[in-house]
Parts: sequence; C-alpha cells; structure tokens
Amino acid sequence: MKDEKANFKLHHSHFRDLWTLDPEITFLNHGSFGACPKAVLAVQQKLRSQLEQEPLRFFGREWEPLIDNARNQLAEFVGADSEDLVFVNNATTGVNSVLRSLTFSSNDEILTTNHEYNACRNALDFIASRTGARVVIAKIPFPIESPQQVIAAVMERISPNTRLALLDHVTSQTGLIFPIQQLVQELQQLGIDTLIDGAHAPGMISLNLREIGATYYTGNCHKWLCAPKGAAFLYVRRDRQSQIRPLTISHGANSPRTDKSRFQLEFDWTGTDDPTAYMCVPDAIAFMGSLLPGGWNELRQRNHQLVLEARQLLCQALEVLPPCPEEMIGSMAVIPMLGALENRHFMTVHDELFDKFGIQAQIVPWHESPKLLLRISAQIYNTLEQYVYLAKALREL
Repeated sequence: MKDEKANFKLHHSHFRDLWTLDPEITFLNHGSFGACPKAVLAVQQKLRSQLEQEPLRFFGREWEPLIDNARNQLAEFVGADSEDLVFVNNATTGVNSVLRSLTFSSNDEILTTNHEYNACRNALDFIASRTGARVVIAKIPFPIESPQQVIAAVMERISPNTRLALLDHVTSQTGLIFPIQQLVQELQQLGIDTLIDGAHAPGMISLNLREIGATYYTGNCHKWLCAPKGAAFLYVRRDRQSQIRPLTISHGANSPRTDKSRFQLEFDWTGTDDPTAYMCVPDAIAFMGSLLPGGWNELRQRNHQLVLEARQLLCQALEVLPPCPEEMIGSMAVIPMLGALENRHFMTVHDELFDKFGIQAQIVPWHESPKLLLRISAQIYNTLEQYVYLAKALREL
C-alpha cells in the first residue's frame, strides 16, 4: 500500500493544479470546509492589500460598492432579490441570527429532525433553555427509500403549537437532499415559518430561493461555491426583515440613512472585520463556472455522476447496499460501514486513513445502526481512481 500511496498522485486530475491542496493527500472531503482556488485567493490578497494600503479610504469609499456588487451577483446566482440578502460569516451564524432575533414562549414548539447539524441543534437547545420553548424532533429513517419519508416524518410531528421548523436542505451527516420546496409549501399552508439550513446547497445544487419560498434561508459560499472561508449569506423574506437583527449590534441600529433597509444597514456593518471573503464571491462564481464548457450546470452534473460512481464501487467493496436513492444525492454520498469497522471509534478510522494512506475522508458517527458512516465528496479536482484507492485502504483496515 505504501507503493500505491507514493504513486497515487499520478491519478490526480489536472484541475488539482488550480488549488493549493497538498498533492500528497487524497482529498475526498470537500464538503466539510470547501477549498478555495488559487485564482480566487489571489483576488482576495489583492483586496486585502487594497484595504491595508489605505484603510480609511477602503472602508469609507470602496467597501460598500464592493459589498453591493457581490450581493447583487450572489442574489442572481441563488435566485433571490438582492434586497433580501445579507452576508454573514457562515451558515451557523445565519441560523443563530434568526433564532436569537425571534421571541418564543413556553407554549411554542420548534421542529427539527434527527439529521440536523449539531451546531444548529445546539443553538436550538440554547434558545429552548432561555425561553421554555420545546424542541420537537422528527425522526427521519436512515437508510431511507424516498423523499416522501422525509415529508411524512416532518408532517407527523406538527402540532398547533409548532411555531418554526429548522430544516436542512442538504444534511451534513447523511448527505441527503431534503425535498425542501415541498416541505416549505406544506408548512406554510399551516402558517408555520421555515428556517432552512442550506450550508451545503449553494454550488452543489441549483438554487432558486424565490421558488423555495422559505421564510429564512442561510447558505455557505466557502463550500461548493469555493469562495474564501468566512463567506455565507442569510436570506430573509421581506415581511420578516424588520424582526431579524445581527448577533452584533453596531452603527446600523441608528443610522439615519434611508437608501437601504435597516436589515442591510445592520448586517452589512457589525464592526471592523475583513470583508474580502464576501467581495470574492463573484470571482468564485465566475471561476468555477468557467471550468467546463457547460458552466455551472455541467460542473454540478459532473460532480453528481462522479459521487454516484464512487458510491457504487465503495458499496461493492464494503459489501453494503446504497442507503438512499440517487435522487437524494448531490455531490456528497454516505456509505454505511458495517462489520469490523462499525464498532471502531470514528476518529480512529479517520486518523488511520489519513496517517497510513494519506486519505482525507469524513467518518461520521451515527446514533443508530449503522453506527459508522463514510461520507465522500466529489469536486472537479477528484477522480474515480481516488475512490478506488480509498476502497483498497478500507479493505486493508
């Protein structure tokens, strides 16, 4: 296996050279933190130099037009009006901003699922402990046979006290695309607001926030969009914007300006920070969309097909069945780890893959059988041979 590891860099895609990723590592975990291309990092460095050369001019004159331009182009990409978007550091901040802005009572229920991202579940528990509201869990099976099981599980847990539903668009642990638009519509008909954690969605799947119709939607730009770290957005429906405040209250709270909404005035400036990650979002959109002749549609389809092929060969290697239908997969897929691997600690398996074989893949603990999941990602710099190598490493483990 050592000889295979030494020679494996020969199987790397030529697209790999567009990133600063370590050539000695078989990087199959784009989904966790993303990876920013060299060309976009160069734009960010230029902006940082511009900032530091004359900070007062930058923040006084240049900062706002750059932010507005980035917002306009991002809004077009995700199918929203720019007036309904603000930048935040990450999707977790977006979720917290909404939850901390709303008022709950001890009679209220907040609905989520057993697939909810841990950080956001912690935010829910924090709000519940402060307000007395009850967190209700819709238990979605995994493995799963169809998206309809998601809808049925969520709707079964609705009650007259359900005030808000916090739902993933793409689940982190299990890599499932939830039928968000149908869920939002059914909940909306019952007068229930929706907060959608779309951390993985921008760049992985085609987005149209107007059609989805969620009350609140937050997504990361540093994952599949490949912007620098620290770039995400929060969408708030126009009729709810006056209620939603940033976690940090700053100058926008009493700004005399009337050319922008209070919503944007508050979120756009929450204190001195490095805003260059936001400003690079248009460059990330343009760069990733230029890599293949068919643009973003071809890129998304290419990544989708690659992860399906990788899932198939890994399921065969581990002698397990695919845990969900292909229609619920974007650019990430999860494979159950049964047999001898299932009873090992997830970090032990992760560390052995990394230390012995130079493979970076996500190993996920799950609260039911199968207790251990392997999550793989597929980005344009990945090749099928890399997953063949992963399968061999897993068999050796």
